[in-house]
Amino acid sequence: MNLPAEAENALQAFQDLPGWEQRARLLMQWGERLPTLTEEQMCEANRVHGCESQVWLVGELHEGHWQFRANSDARLIRGLVALLLARVNGLSVADLKQVDLADWFNQLGLGRQLSQSRSNGLNAVLQRMNELAQ
Repeated sequence: MNLPAEAENALQAFQDLPGWEQRARLLMQWGERLPTLTEEQMCEANRVHGCESQVWLVGELHEGHWQFRANSDARLIRGLVALLLARVNGLSVADLKQVDLADWFNQLGLGRQLSQSRSNGLNAVLQRMNELAQ
């Protein structure tokens, strides 16, 4: 499956870094690039359940391709969510169902840094994306 251009950029940027500290810094920068959600969008209905941190997610279908926006109250999670969005934005429903979260973060060199709770939270975000896409 072809990666969206933004995902290719992320892969290139993260794979070029030698260690966790540089990746962590870049992760925070990616989180800062998340488009802000309005107060109305940061409501209970858009909150992703199953995350220890607060995460809000909204999605829209454009010509058969999904575009998601999200925010979190935790900086590290914002970065991880930004990388998840890079991986899924622009995908069709069928392609969205094929996304392998663990594989994506392993490719980025971030797999070992994902605690069980972070991994569960990101899986909850991906699951919510699939629910919205139904």
